Amino acid sequence: MVPGCTRDARHAAGPSATAEIARAVMRRGQTCALGSRFAAAGALTPCTYSTSVKGWGYPLVVGRVDCARYPGSVRIDLHTHTRYSDGTDTPAELIGNARAAGLDVIALTDHDTTAGWAEAANAARGSGVALVRGAEVSTRAEGMSVHILSYLHDPDDADLATLLASSRSAREVRARRMIEGLSRDFPITWEAVLAQAQAANAVGRPHMADALVAVGSVPSRDEAFASILHASGPYYVPIDVPDSAQAVRAIRAAGGVPVLAHPLASARGRVIGEGTMAELVEAGLAAFEADHRDHDAATRAKVRELAARWGVPVTGSSDYHGSGKLNRLGENLTEPDVYESLAAQGHLEVIK
Repeated sequence: MVPGCTRDARHAAGPSATAEIARAVMRRGQTCALGSRFAAAGALTPCTYSTSVKGWGYPLVVGRVDCARYPGSVRIDLHTHTRYSDGTDTPAELIGNARAAGLDVIALTDHDTTAGWAEAANAARGSGVALVRGAEVSTRAEGMSVHILSYLHDPDDADLATLLASSRSAREVRARRMIEGLSRDFPITWEAVLAQAQAANAVGRPHMADALVAVGSVPSRDEAFASILHASGPYYVPIDVPDSAQAVRAIRAAGGVPVLAHPLASARGRVIGEGTMAELVEAGLAAFEADHRDHDAATRAKVRELAARWGVPVTGSSDYHGSGKLNRLGENLTEPDVYESLAAQGHLEVIK
C-alpha cells in the first residue's frame, strides 16, 4: 500500500486523480505506483510497487526500480507480445492495457511476424499510447537461440520477410518434433497445442506449456518452462533459424533497428559469448536489452558494462505476454533519450 494513500482514499480519488496522488507521494520520496504518469523528482531510493489495483484505475505490480533513472513523464516499454505469437492479448487489448498501465510508448514485438501491426495501429491512433511496430526475430549463434528485437523495419522488404517466414516454418517443424516427444510422457497432442495457439502465426513452446497446464501436468506456463520445456531438458529441440549476425544485417537493410533481447538471461539456457556479441555490434546492432525480468542486478550491470565497451545504449522492457506470464507491462522501462535515438534510425514512423 502506498504510504499516505489508503484504499478508501484511492476509491474516493478515482482514476483521474491517480497521477497527482503519485506525484505527491514521490515528492515525499516514498513509493511509486507503476502505471501512474509521474517521475521521481530526483528521488534516489528505489520505488516499491503496490499489488493493489482496485479503485485506482491502473494495474500495479510487485517490483523495484530506481525511479530516478527515468526523468520526465514518458514511460516506454519496448518488448511486448500478443496472440499473434505467444501472448494472450489481442493487439487492441494490448494497447488498452498499456494505456491503463500509464505507458506512453510500447513496442509490439511478436515472434517472427508482423501480423498484428494493422490491428495495433488502428487501436493506437488517438489512444495516447504511441506504437513502435516491431518483431522479435528468432536466430541462432554458437548453437544457441538468440532473439533479436527489430523495430520500425519495412514490412515489405523481401529479404527480411523471407527470413521471418523461414523462422516461422522452423518453429512449426520444431514444435511437431517436441510434441511428438512430449506425447510419450504427457497427455498432450498436436491438436491440443494448436487449440492453445489460437490466432498465433506459429506454434511455440508457450503453447505447449499452456497445453501442459490444461491437462494438469504443471501449474503454470512459467513452471513448464523451468522444468519440462527447459532448453536443457530431454524434450527440447533447437530451432533451425537464421544466423544472428545475418539477421542483424537483414534488419538494418530493411531500415529496422536491431536490439539484442535479454542477452544474459542464463536461466533460459546457455548464453552467447562476448565475442559473438561484438560481432553483432559490428553487424549493426543498435542496443542491448539490459533491464529485463530475467536479468538480476548483477547481470544488468554486466550488460551495461558490455554496452558501454562497444558504445551502444541499453533498453528496458517488460517482455509482456498477457496472462501467460508473470511479466507486467512497464515493469522495466527504456530511458526517453535512448528511445528517441532508436526511433530516429527506423524506416517507419512511430504511430501516435
